[in-house]
Amino acid sequence: MNKQIQLPITKEIANDLRVGEFVLLSGHMYVARDAAHKRMMETIEKREPLPFEIKNSTIYYMGPSPARDGRPIGSAGPTTASRMDKYAPTLLDMGETAMIGKGKRSSAVVDAMVRNSAVYFAAIGGAGALLSKAIVSSEVIAYEDLGAEAIRKIEVKDFPVIVVIDSQGNNLYESAIKEYCTLECERKTS
Repeated sequence: MNKQIQLPITKEIANDLRVGEFVLLSGHMYVARDAAHKRMMETIEKREPLPFEIKNSTIYYMGPSPARDGRPIGSAGPTTASRMDKYAPTLLDMGETAMIGKGKRSSAVVDAMVRNSAVYFAAIGGAGALLSKAIVSSEVIAYEDLGAEAIRKIEVKDFPVIVVIDSQGNNLYESAIKEYCTLECERKTS
């Protein structure tokens, strides 16, 4: 059964999510990739305000393709999250509570998630056209000069994700491998 969550995700909501759960997100989130994260870090170092409220924010690591007729956005698949790992602990310490991407995260990110009661979701890679159908609106709010890597505020309805690392540090990438190996060993010995 899918959990339905209305954004923003608070620490209380993040603490209630468990690794492996399927979640449908609705509400506003932000889109930012490598170049936008680098620019946000430069902004933080200058002690200037970020272009959006980071507290209780959800950032989707995605670079959209151009919108088709009548749609707010083109293909909207996730990008590899590890490329944001050098920036994520700082943003988590500032109040970010959820990230969406694909792939593994570093131990520094997982530690920051546990320290700050945050969650990491995976969106299905290769399903960008399908994921774009859950995006109701899209607006560039900062760093327009970065093109597809500009920061966007998007509104989603029933955006499908999976909890892959929960606020306790449980990691589906690790537990699924262990479970597979156990099942495979049992199969070979029977």
